[in-house]
Amino acid sequence: MKATGIVRRIDELGRIVIPKEIRRSLRIREGEPLEIFTNEEGGVVFQKYSPVGEFGEFTAQYAEALHKTAGFPVAICDLDSVVAAAGVPKKEYLEKPITAHLSGILETHRPYSATAADPVSVVEEEGTETAPANGHRELLVSYLSPIVSEGNVVGAVMSLSDSPLPPDETAKKLINTGALFLSSQMQV
Repeated sequence: MKATGIVRRIDELGRIVIPKEIRRSLRIREGEPLEIFTNEEGGVVFQKYSPVGEFGEFTAQYAEALHKTAGFPVAICDLDSVVAAAGVPKKEYLEKPITAHLSGILETHRPYSATAADPVSVVEEEGTETAPANGHRELLVSYLSPIVSEGNVVGAVMSLSDSPLPPDETAKKLINTGALFLSSQMQV
C-alpha cells in the first residue's frame, strides 16, 4: 500500500471525505459504490465496486463464446478496465484501464458504432491513449453496447477491429444481445 500523506478526520456520523485528487486519479465519481475491506494489519481498504467484475469467470467464458461464434475479437469492460477479452492477446487488454474516450462513450448510455472520423482505442498504454507498442496491430472499438444495471451503465460488450468501421447488422445484434444478457444476469 502506498501512503498519500493526506490525513482526514471521521465526523460524528462516521463519514470521511476521500480527497478530490484521489477520486480523480482513481476515477471515483459521486454516487459510485465502493467495497470496504479490512486487512491483517488493522487497515481499512476502499475499492471501487464493479458489478461486471463480480462475474469474472462468467464474462470471460461469454467473451470466448461470442468470439468463437461471431469470429471477431470481443472485449468486455466495466467503467474502468477490461474484465474479459477473446480473440486478442489477453496480456495487452485484461485489467488494463480503458481510454478516457471510451469512458466518455459509456457515459452517453447509448450503443456506439465506429466511424473513420472518430476511432476509439480500447486501453490506455502507459499513461497515453495509444496502440499497443509491442508490434501487435491496434484494435479499435467497432461496435459497443452498454451493460446496464438498475438504470446505470456498468460496462460494455465490444466488438473490436483493426479498422474504424462498424460491423454488419448481425454482429451488432450479437453484441447487443450479449450486453442485454449480462445486464439481466446482474439483476438477479
